[in-house]
Amino acid sequence: MVDVVVCVATELECALLRERLERVHPSVAILRTGVGPVNAAYALTRFLSRTEARSIVVCGVGGAYPSSGLTVGDIVCAETECYGDLGATTPSGFLDMKALGFPVVEGPIPLFNELPMQVFPVERRARFVTMSTCTGTDNDARAIEARTGGAVESMEGAAIAHVAHLQGIPVGEVRAISNIVTNRDRSAWRLNEAAVAAQEALVSWIARR
Repeated sequence: MVDVVVCVATELECALLRERLERVHPSVAILRTGVGPVNAAYALTRFLSRTEARSIVVCGVGGAYPSSGLTVGDIVCAETECYGDLGATTPSGFLDMKALGFPVVEGPIPLFNELPMQVFPVERRARFVTMSTCTGTDNDARAIEARTGGAVESMEGAAIAHVAHLQGIPVGEVRAISNIVTNRDRSAWRLNEAAVAAQEALVSWIARR
């Protein structure tokens, strides 16, 4: 049994966690899942088939949508996660899973694209959106933002939240903003700085538990 399994997509997003946590907090497991929702869900499901966990937290970097009020370097946790591109396109617009009538988590209160979170490592909260394709144009960013009400985009959070809900385990997510989601310009990204900031925030939260 571990107290917290920390899910990260890349080595960049977990190097500091390994340095600060592995020896000091043996009840914390660090799981590098790989990039994207399938890798994330597969890695976490395999881990949970071998080891019980009291909670799950995603840690990493994310992009902020243009009207989110967030800036590069901000640290924020997910109030909810949302599958931003799970559904169907039609001539009249996008249909999410609720509109299609297919819950992703069945039960007395079915869950569709939006998945609630229960663990909040930092005070500032926002709605997160998971996309299989990183958004790289201003028009697309504003359309997703308007459709989902989301503030932060990444590629794994909803899949991990999905598995957590299926397993009945509390889940949270903390990310530092590495870029504004607009016309793709990697020269403006601050991946290294954001990765460190998110990990520092999570280490502080774990130390206070």
